[in-house]
Amino acid sequence: MTTHSPVLRAVAEIRFADELQKLRDNDTYKRPENWQLSPQAVRSFVIGDKKLGISKKFFGDDPLVERCIVTLMGHQGLMLVGDPGTAKSLLSELFAAAISGNSSLSVQGTAGTTEDHIRYAWNYALLLAEGPSARALVPSPVYRAMEQGKLVRFEEITRCAPEIQDVLISLMSDKHLVIPELGEAARLDAQRGFNIIATANLRDRGVHEMSSALKRRFNFETVKPIKDAAFEAQLIQQQVERNLTDCDLQVAIEPDLLHLLATCFQELRAGQSAEGTPLKTPDAVMSTAEAVNLTFAACLEACHFGDGKLSARELARQLQGVILKDNPDDIKRVTHYVETVVRERARNNKHWKQFHETARELWN
Repeated sequence: MTTHSPVLRAVAEIRFADELQKLRDNDTYKRPENWQLSPQAVRSFVIGDKKLGISKKFFGDDPLVERCIVTLMGHQGLMLVGDPGTAKSLLSELFAAAISGNSSLSVQGTAGTTEDHIRYAWNYALLLAEGPSARALVPSPVYRAMEQGKLVRFEEITRCAPEIQDVLISLMSDKHLVIPELGEAARLDAQRGFNIIATANLRDRGVHEMSSALKRRFNFETVKPIKDAAFEAQLIQQQVERNLTDCDLQVAIEPDLLHLLATCFQELRAGQSAEGTPLKTPDAVMSTAEAVNLTFAACLEACHFGDGKLSARELARQLQGVILKDNPDDIKRVTHYVETVVRERARNNKHWKQFHETARELWN
């Protein structure tokens, strides 16, 4: 059971507060120091436990989850890499919520991320009035995680400049942070339980490549996209229905339509249709998360501007917004898909026929 919140998206420790409490109440295994749950209970929180009524939250490789938990118990950081939309950030949030009870200690990697975001900054009014002092110091999320023995999340680390990334090297090796402004002996020692979960997008490879020294401080785990179209369609339906419930809306959704969409995404991702037709893979992100967003938007269109029943027409219209993001040539690649694979399927299936007709009308 999830705890509902009036905010658009509550953090995992609030959304799943009931489940976390249930796991704590039934957790009989040994917990590492400063962990809220045992490794076994963390695993149950992420991949579900039917006996305790714990929902499955990450739909991927269960052994990957176990390897991640083992890494977080050790001295190496955890690096989650993969294509966009493969739930890397969700997985890091779930681990932080289950292990530390706080998933909000995070650094968002961007071109503007500075050393202060990783180490500490200063309240300059206090600094000018009193000089360097503990009261004037503004701790970063990494600082607070070290101080409290918690996990800190570093999102999209390869978006940061290499010299900013490398600030982590000494922190992860020495497990302490020197604060020279407060005196020679001033330093913060990381408490047990501290570790770093970083994420990196494989499409950003080469933007700011990590140094070999920093790579050695992490164990790398690759989060892969879902390969089963039927399973992906089921996940899309579950998430979209949850989103509609949050908006107090009802839209009739035929499972065949979601299987159609999941099949399109799977084939365009793979660069080959189920019949073996070679396809040019678009640069646009064709992830499960993107499919959920597309379907939800199509449902909103059907609810407010249609008859309240999702059709292939709305899906085709919303697909245009997905593929026209990165590369103008993507429209040609998807049009080729529509005029070859979709066209053949349209001969014997009403949904594929409507999808084909709408796509042709929009893109031609």
